[in-house]
Amino acid sequence: MTEVQCWIVKCQDAADGSGDLIIDLPPELLDSSRLNIGDVLTIEVIDGAIVLTPKSNDSAPA
Repeated sequence: MTEVQCWIVKCQDAADGSGDLIIDLPPELLDSSRLNIGDVLTIEVIDGAIVLTPKSNDSAPA
């Protein structure tokens, strides 16, 4: 069974006109989810939960 964990973070406008957000994630969340600083994530709301998913490198513009 997966333990549910919650964090409250602030979203910051990237201020580059892209509409992107910058979210500082706590180190324990990064460690447990194998994310790294600078990873690009997609964000969705699924059944009332915010779901962050790493974007694959092959979808990045060249």
